[in-house]
Amino acid sequence: MTSRATDPRNLARMTGILTARPVPARSKAFDLLLAGGMCMVLGLLGIAQEGFAGVLGFGMLVPLVWRRTHPELVFFGVSAVATLQWLVGARLMPANVGLLVALYTISVYGAVRYSRIALGVGGLGVLMATSRYWSNSDWRQQVTMMVALGALVFGVWAFGERRRTSRLYVAQLEERAAQLERDRDREAKLAVSNERTRIAREIHDVVAHGLSIMIVQADGGLYAADQSPEQAKKALATIGDTGRASLTEMRKMLGLLKQDEQLDLDPNQPRPQPGVSSLPELIDNVRDTGLTVDYQVTGEPRDLPALLGLTAYRIVQEGLTNTLKHAGPGARTSVRLDFGREMLTVAVTDDGRGGGVAPTSDPGHGLVGMRQRASISGGTVSAGPKAGGGYEVIAKLPYHLPTGGQQ
Repeated sequence: MTSRATDPRNLARMTGILTARPVPARSKAFDLLLAGGMCMVLGLLGIAQEGFAGVLGFGMLVPLVWRRTHPELVFFGVSAVATLQWLVGARLMPANVGLLVALYTISVYGAVRYSRIALGVGGLGVLMATSRYWSNSDWRQQVTMMVALGALVFGVWAFGERRRTSRLYVAQLEERAAQLERDRDREAKLAVSNERTRIAREIHDVVAHGLSIMIVQADGGLYAADQSPEQAKKALATIGDTGRASLTEMRKMLGLLKQDEQLDLDPNQPRPQPGVSSLPELIDNVRDTGLTVDYQVTGEPRDLPALLGLTAYRIVQEGLTNTLKHAGPGARTSVRLDFGREMLTVAVTDDGRGGGVAPTSDPGHGLVGMRQRASISGGTVSAGPKAGGGYEVIAKLPYHLPTGGQQ
């Protein structure tokens, strides 16, 4: 089975990435010094050894200046000069080391197919050199030189291939790290977006509930202004208290929205959010509007995770808000919390006229928000008219997310 590191398509893609990278100035300076030093030493030795033919040695050394930027052209150019040396009958020179340097370079920096071709050219060069420079030797010596030169050529090429593999491995690690960083940034942006959506939903719940209570109190105070001034004052006081509380909570939410880059996305960080323990206060506020609310808790109460407690609180708040809007005067409401073995059941029911109102007639997002909240906690919400009149909202919220569930 082909691994990712040895997959030819992935190898070619990664080689292309490495080839496309700019050559650092330090590497260019090193190549310039290398080629210059070899010309000063090996090139001059070739001229001293072969005279005019030694000039060919510079043709195998000078191109090394561009060995990293154009590895294929350098290798085949140097090979062409070496072939010309063979054709004119010039002896082997110290400058022939440039062939090995060019072979190493193409195996490290060149395209994979050209590296294979370069190995074949090197093998052909071994045969040509043996046939020319050791033609008068004993066959044993010819075989020995052929094996030695072949091993040298193959060893240089294999060392270059190993360097290529190491560079590809490092490049893959860098690419993977860059991809992980991009994924992390994308997840962070998504988390910020989700957090802003959650805060916007909180604002909706706070404003809708507060305004519903204020409207009911204002209507009641208007009717009671002449007959019962004390009731009217009490209604006005409730309106003021509700408005101030809602405004304070909304300002907190808006303050979080303004902190675009400083949103605390740690789910374990405690937040000053209401929970099940805050329901009696919420229900008392609703009772002050004149709505009859029966609150019952069954089962053995337990400590709930902050998110689950907030979800239960908001579902009750939204259910009571809908009752204030649609149930009509004289309606009775029941809020029941059932702490079961596996889940918490929250039920908000009323016996008002809201059962005849189609849920889709309300353009708000209350029911949608309740279902979204419940789904985040792995639960469900059902809402609709009751048999015999009235309306009910039932939420089933498991204490723990199921294995493999949504996190």
